[in-house]
Amino acid sequence: MSRRSAMSPTVSIIVPVKNEAANLREVLPQLPKVHEVIVVDGNSVDGSVETAREVLPEVLVVRQTRKGKGNALAAGFLAASGDIIVMFDADGSADPAEIPAFVQALVDGADFAKGSRFAPGGGSEDITRLRSAGNHGLNLAANLAFGTRFSDLCYGYNAFWRDLVTVIDLPALDLPAPESGMLWGDGFEIETIINCRMAAAGLRIHEVGSVELSRIYGESNLRTFSDGFRVLRTIGAEWRRARARRRGTTVTQLANVRDHHHPRTDLIEFDGRHELVEQMA
Repeated sequence: MSRRSAMSPTVSIIVPVKNEAANLREVLPQLPKVHEVIVVDGNSVDGSVETAREVLPEVLVVRQTRKGKGNALAAGFLAASGDIIVMFDADGSADPAEIPAFVQALVDGADFAKGSRFAPGGGSEDITRLRSAGNHGLNLAANLAFGTRFSDLCYGYNAFWRDLVTVIDLPALDLPAPESGMLWGDGFEIETIINCRMAAAGLRIHEVGSVELSRIYGESNLRTFSDGFRVLRTIGAEWRRARARRRGTTVTQLANVRDHHHPRTDLIEFDGRHELVEQMA
C-alpha cells in the first residue's frame, strides 16, 4: 500500500520555537498521539527545549541552522519521517483538536491541506478588522497571480504529504546567511511561499476551516503594514519565479518528487533518554 493510499498515515508535527517555554508547557500536552512531534529551536534562552522535553518526553529536538521561521520549518521538514507533515505554531494560536481534520483532507485526496480562518468552520479570536481587510486584498492578488481560490493566504496552520517537501524548495540548511539579512524563504514570508509554490506546481489544495486562538503568553511579532508589504512582495517574487520556471526548467512537478522518503535523522538532537531508546530498538 503506497503512502498516499494509506488510510492511517503516520503524522509528524513540526513546531518552530523561539523563547516559547511558557506556551509549550500548555500546548504540547494537548497534541494528539502521533508518530512524532519535532520542536525546532531557534536558539531559545528561556529553557524552551528543556520544557518541551519535560512535558513531552518523547519529543524530538532539532536546532535550526540560521535565523527565521522559514529556516526552522525547513529543518523540521527534512527531519520528519511521518507520511504527513503538520505545521503547528507554539504560541497557542493553533487548536490541536483540528489536526485530524487536516489529516482527513489529505487522506481524502488533497496534496496540501491549507488552514483558513475564513472558510466554513473557521474564525479568529485575534485578527483585527484592518488585518482582515489586508488579508482579503492579498488573497485577491495571489488568486489572480496563481489562478487559485484561497480565502486565507496568510495563515500558517497547514499540512501536506511529506513527499512534497521538494516542491517547497527552501534554502539548503548549510547555506550561510548573508551579513545584511536573511536568505529568501528563511523569514516570515514562508507561509506565502509555501502556498504559492504548492499552487504553481498544480497540486490539489483543500482549505480546512480553522479557528485561530489567542496567543496564551507573550506578545505577537506581527507588524500589520510591514508584514503586509512583505507578503505582497512575496506574491510578486513567487509569480516571477513560477513564470521563469515555466519558460525554462519547469516548475517542480509531483512526479519528480516521489523520492523524498528519507528523513535527515542527523538533524535530530538526541538526549540520554532517546539514545537509550535507540539502543533498545
